[in-house]
Amino acid sequence: MPRRNPESRPRRPERSERLRSPQPVLSRRMPSQRGAMEQPNARHDGAAALTPMFWVALVLTGVAAGLGGIALMALLFRVEAVAFPGGGAYLSNVAQASSVRRVVSLLIAGVVGGVSIYLLRRWTPGEKTDLDDIVWTESGDLSFRRCLGTAVISEVIIGLGASLGREAAPKLMGGAWGSVLSRGFALSAAQRRLLIACGGGAGLACVYNVPLGGAFFTAEILYGTTSIAILLPALACSGIATMTAWLYLPNRATYLDIAPYDWSPSLLTWALLIGPFLGLAATGYIRVIGWLSHYRVSGIGVLIAPILAFGALGLVGIAYPQLFGNGHGIAAAAFLGLGGAGLLLTLAILKPIVTAVCLGSGAPGGLFTPILSTGAAFGAGTGILWTRMWPGSPVGAFAMVAACAAIGASMQAPLTGLALVLELTHGGFAILPAMIAATATATLVVRHLDGYSIYSARLPAHPPGRIESHGLAS
Repeated sequence: MPRRNPESRPRRPERSERLRSPQPVLSRRMPSQRGAMEQPNARHDGAAALTPMFWVALVLTGVAAGLGGIALMALLFRVEAVAFPGGGAYLSNVAQASSVRRVVSLLIAGVVGGVSIYLLRRWTPGEKTDLDDIVWTESGDLSFRRCLGTAVISEVIIGLGASLGREAAPKLMGGAWGSVLSRGFALSAAQRRLLIACGGGAGLACVYNVPLGGAFFTAEILYGTTSIAILLPALACSGIATMTAWLYLPNRATYLDIAPYDWSPSLLTWALLIGPFLGLAATGYIRVIGWLSHYRVSGIGVLIAPILAFGALGLVGIAYPQLFGNGHGIAAAAFLGLGGAGLLLTLAILKPIVTAVCLGSGAPGGLFTPILSTGAAFGAGTGILWTRMWPGSPVGAFAMVAACAAIGASMQAPLTGLALVLELTHGGFAILPAMIAATATATLVVRHLDGYSIYSARLPAHPPGRIESHGLAS
């Protein structure tokens, strides 16, 4: 019987060590010898190694962001109660207040804000509070004292009625805690960058009870990747901060009593039509925000500009008290389908204008809820008109779809926009196809027309002689 040549036998593949860093417990590959890292999001940790020391710092950042969110929201609620006392919701108390009280409250906000901003800039020259800029350019650290001063000023003037978002302050303080702890634990520059990003997302998450949205905000916007090495710490930090904030803040949806709206062909058709329009509007508004951010009032002018800006808001607010504050009341009414088409569309026009005026005065604050409320009011207003031609969906469903599209397009982050609206309302899953359709088309329009977001548009100018970051042209 002829002997078989040993070389003709099928050779068993050699076992090889796995190459991933950090090394997994199971060191041998699958029999196929294919690598686990062939899945794009499951590769190396990258420069920001998820070491035990990093995880300790991350947990402490989450706790600090949650406690900071508690303190800032307690301050905001106290200022609101003093400015507009009453037993109802904030906008209800504003509406019941006299016209004189509304105007005076905003004039006080202008004086307090102007003087505080002027002094803070003089006492902390050159210190950084641009969280997005630091994370994206991998340069420098956040100044804790300037971040704290900026956050306090922001919540005080919003409580007094300024039309700005309350999320900027806790986001900033979450990032500031990440910066402090990264220095304390001697983390690398890449780890510091990731920790600041996680802290920023956690700060937003805890004050709105949106841990998933906060994690997506960290990964999709601040860090720019949804790899597992980024999502894991982002989820952990946002979850820890949110649970910590439950010590004071409620564990429930931000917008309550919203019915489980059903999908309909009418809603989907409207969503496909309205998405590109919201994208066009977002592109224009982002350009306005970028211009105002670059040419914001500085020097001695900051003592006067907030008084003029907030005073103008106070006068407009005599007729439209809904414009006071961050816009929570506008969005809540729209999600519930309350209000007439004329009022809702008027608010959708006025809210972004007064917010831009407040921001242009040099006052610190966010844009998240003002844009959310603008989208919701626009969706509800046009939804009322649409249902007269094609019935089939409640008005609140149109508000949720447009709010999601406005946020996703303005942030250039569709996943974050979807997650935030779903968590804020604890509803909308049945109308998710319409939300996706509007958000995707609106984001696509912004991306192709311009590509800036409400965050990249607000970046400060580079120092003289430096035009590009990371060697990438914009």
